[in-house]
Amino acid sequence: MKIEELLKIFKEVYGEDKEPIRCFFSSGRVNLIGEHTDYNGGYVFPAALNVGTTVLARKRNDNKIRLYATDLKELIEADIDRIDEYKNIRWGNYQLGVVKELKEEGYEVGGVDMLFHDTVPHGAGLSSSAAIECATGIAVYSLFNSKPIDKLKLSFICQRAENRFVGVNCGIMDQFASSLGKKDHAIFLNTRTMEYRYVPLKLGDYKIVISNTNKKRSLADSKYNERRSQCEKGLELLKKELNISCLGELDVETFEKYKDLIDDEIILKRVRHVVYEDDRVLKSIDVLQKGDLEGFGKLMIQSHISLRDDYEVTGLELDTLFDEALKVEGVIGSRMTGAGFGGCTVSIVHKDAVEEFVRKVGENYRAKTGLTAHFYTFEIDDGAREIEI
Repeated sequence: MKIEELLKIFKEVYGEDKEPIRCFFSSGRVNLIGEHTDYNGGYVFPAALNVGTTVLARKRNDNKIRLYATDLKELIEADIDRIDEYKNIRWGNYQLGVVKELKEEGYEVGGVDMLFHDTVPHGAGLSSSAAIECATGIAVYSLFNSKPIDKLKLSFICQRAENRFVGVNCGIMDQFASSLGKKDHAIFLNTRTMEYRYVPLKLGDYKIVISNTNKKRSLADSKYNERRSQCEKGLELLKKELNISCLGELDVETFEKYKDLIDDEIILKRVRHVVYEDDRVLKSIDVLQKGDLEGFGKLMIQSHISLRDDYEVTGLELDTLFDEALKVEGVIGSRMTGAGFGGCTVSIVHKDAVEEFVRKVGENYRAKTGLTAHFYTFEIDDGAREIEI
């Protein structure tokens, strides 16, 4: 939907006013490599995508917050001084939580009319919630504060909103990528220190294709907690001789030297994945800085194999998408992304092969699993920003 159309809807919902309407956007994200490393103090490598949440926003002269979503065609209203009373106000929790955190951080906030238009495919694990939060944050902040927002601080504000107000115990990566994303770059993030840097990722004739298994993930939460617990056990065993606070402090050489401290084969496999996955993220920086996209694709493939064999979080559906992707000429990399046990794969596919990829992978996936996959093609884009209208 074009901005002109959104402006028309905004005026139909909220009417005319002398205050200007401003437009803001924040992106969905994909983690390209570095999976199940974030809660181990390791490295992640997300990128912002050219889908996300567009917000039209206009100041009010009172303390009312009004929210309208184009997909739901529903208007909800809250009072800025009594936000806690509106918890669980259907779909508005993400937005109200961000306004509350901005206020508690000491920033100026006030009454506002907002219209939300979301282009992130829901259920595809591309962080539509982080896009909504970061778009809300930059919009409300920018209406009432003159200095440009610190985007790193914005990501923490939005994470706190999801943790405290929505009640979801998420990490920082989603909001970080949605806020700080940069066109044609991935972001190397050390989750232990929050140091980050942009790494060029020029796709050229290639596209990012997200393939959604459309499998219901009933086991995801329990297995996720089990993997975290197994990593913690591995860390405790290694701490008998190593002065480390998290697995992210281990390099491959140190792990290989001390791995015999882990006498449980399953725990050893879990730790091995984390250590080698961190190493793959570091290698990804090297190959991409040399412009070696194929080398990065090979690291993605190695990542999936490790997630399948050592971390054991893939399953029939993700493995089928992965296997079928690699049979298509023009695919240079593919891997599961996200928590696993369903969800999505991310693949790098030549633009001329995308149509064949969708057809062949889709047909073979349906034949082997009985499920219908959904496919989305993306480019790497900027994160949270204002759009001139």
